[in-house]
Amino acid sequence: MTAVLDTPAAAPAQPGTRVQLVDVVKEYAGHRALTGVDLDIAPGEFIALLGPSGCGKTTALRALSGLEQIDGGSILIDGVDVASTPINKRDIGMVFQSYSLFPHMTVRQNVEFGLRMRRVGGAERTRRAQDALDMVGLGHLAGRFAHQLSGGQQQRVALARALVTRPRVLLLDEPLSALDAKVRVALRDEIRRIQQELGITTLFVTHDQEEALAVADRVAVMNTGNIEQIGTPEELYLNPATPFVADFVGLSNKLEGSAAGGAVTVYGQRLEVLGDAPASGAVIAYVRPEDILIAESGLPATVVSTSFLGSLRRTFVRLDDDTVVAVQHEVGDRLEPGAAVALRFTGRPVVIAPKV
Repeated sequence: MTAVLDTPAAAPAQPGTRVQLVDVVKEYAGHRALTGVDLDIAPGEFIALLGPSGCGKTTALRALSGLEQIDGGSILIDGVDVASTPINKRDIGMVFQSYSLFPHMTVRQNVEFGLRMRRVGGAERTRRAQDALDMVGLGHLAGRFAHQLSGGQQQRVALARALVTRPRVLLLDEPLSALDAKVRVALRDEIRRIQQELGITTLFVTHDQEEALAVADRVAVMNTGNIEQIGTPEELYLNPATPFVADFVGLSNKLEGSAAGGAVTVYGQRLEVLGDAPASGAVIAYVRPEDILIAESGLPATVVSTSFLGSLRRTFVRLDDDTVVAVQHEVGDRLEPGAAVALRFTGRPVVIAPKV
């Protein structure tokens, strides 16, 4: 599949648009869905908003698009506050979870629709729509109707329709959640390829951490209406700033420990702490499964179950105090339920939270 990069339809109007949300507040019936969100998206950057349902990520995207009017703060596109600008004047392309294709129109006509509303001439409209369809690999299906396409193909048409108007910013609201796993992976990689080739500033909303970590330049983790942490996928996973991020991004074992002297002791092993540590007291330490090793000697445990995950194996073991711990290890090291094993920690620093 070859992207068409040297045609007007494939080039955004202003490559490298900067987008800023500054102390953005949004209320619904007295409830603050956004509690002062600050987000600075660099020109051409791909940012993913990640978080559980109800955290405010879709509200933030809708506020940027103009679908929601904010109650405080500023929304800047290339330095211009567009908070009071109508949606059709913001020059933004959007792709939603639902494909929202017109069933009575062909694929080409669906893609042309935005250009028709902008009164682009017929020949130019057709050429640009075809270029956009070629870019997403569907040029040969331009004459079909939506019901003749698969879900993945329909979402590619929706992407072409969003890009054909040459928007300055692309917004993607859970665009892959209705697709099966294999199609979802293929399309997310395709979206990333097109975004990189066009250089269009993109905000991608998802509750799927694998999607966010796989495609984004940076990921903003949201919780209760604000951003807990923003960073590269590697930063979020290896250096979570809060217990919420450690718990939400990836898998963590929550193990009881005792804090003292800027470190935490967990089952007799002293571990460094990421960020600020309480002076002393009972805490919960968030320990990644890959940071616990099956060893010849150490903390005694009994295998509960083991799962083959392709490139690795995840085994659950029970400690003497009935705590169940997840351990990730080599695929070939299969451990049978009931087997006695020993554990030790790699010593990687951990995030901790006060025990309540």
